[in-house]
Amino acid sequence: MSLIVGIPACTVEVRGHHQHATPARYGAAVIGGSGAMPILLPPVGEGLLHMLDRIDGLLLSGSPSNVAPACYGVEEDETPEWHDPHRDATTLPLIRTALARGLPVLAICRGIQELNVALGGTLHQRVHTVAGRMDHRAGEGTMDQRYAAKHDIALTGQMARILGRAATKVNSLHGQAIDRLAPGLVVEATAPDGTIEAVRVANAPGWAFGVQWHPEWRFAENADSMALFQAFGEACRARLRKAA
Repeated sequence: MSLIVGIPACTVEVRGHHQHATPARYGAAVIGGSGAMPILLPPVGEGLLHMLDRIDGLLLSGSPSNVAPACYGVEEDETPEWHDPHRDATTLPLIRTALARGLPVLAICRGIQELNVALGGTLHQRVHTVAGRMDHRAGEGTMDQRYAAKHDIALTGQMARILGRAATKVNSLHGQAIDRLAPGLVVEATAPDGTIEAVRVANAPGWAFGVQWHPEWRFAENADSMALFQAFGEACRARLRKAA
């Protein structure tokens, strides 16, 4: 397994100590779906950029934390208790540099929001408070209940080709969502309420997509998830072959 996919970690506090972590299911999906070996990238800011020379793809995971509104020029902060400034300071420059180098990028949940902000877009801080929008948060219950498919999405463009269909049903566990779409991003999936569910970086030298749902959850049991992770892995392998 020669492919290496970097996953930027979050900063979490455990018994009073800051630690770097991300849910293990993302790494499992990279191994089982993309055929690559995941490595965690610590959220240490722009000093991490040199690691892009050593990886074949970048996966941006979901997280309980939100992208701070100051990162997209908004002063009012509606969720001040839900931020991870170390991750923001790491992923935003990492995304821009990875895209410029043609590194394959798969951005999931918080990741699609980071992708949008990194390229100049903005976010709804609490999409469930926006008139006409659904509540996209997970709700209560067991993990299986929280991650169960919740609503339909309409698919277009390359995402529709990757999944082999024009519509599907996805889970939904997010409070933030894309507001103003960043220049250079193309919408490739939407929810019934108009919430953007998938994007593609139109002019990126490499494969670059973001999805608002969680394909890593029980990925091996879901044909859409497997198709997405396989496409990501194939893009990583193609870049590695080209560089050889």
